[in-house]
Amino acid sequence: MPYVFTEQGVAMLSSVLNSERAVQVNIGIMRAFVSMRKMLLTNAEVGKKLVEIENKFGNHDENFKKVFTAIRLLMNPPDKSDKQIGFIQKGQDKK
Repeated sequence: MPYVFTEQGVAMLSSVLNSERAVQVNIGIMRAFVSMRKMLLTNAEVGKKLVEIENKFGNHDENFKKVFTAIRLLMNPPDKSDKQIGFIQKGQDKK
């Protein structure tokens, strides 16, 4: 048999044992259970936050790829054509 109590077992034991030492041990064990529960809840909250962040920023890689592609296109302007832009005054020859 294991040498441990469940939280409910400790609560039941406290109704049977009435010595000062039994009460102090009972209080210590109950505090340990409360601490463990808080720790587990904190870890669960951190896990939830992590999942939220992953869901929120998970598609950012694809968005960054699109932004970098657009920046590269802007960095490499298209080839200039030979066609001149502007007005031609009367009497000027076209090149």
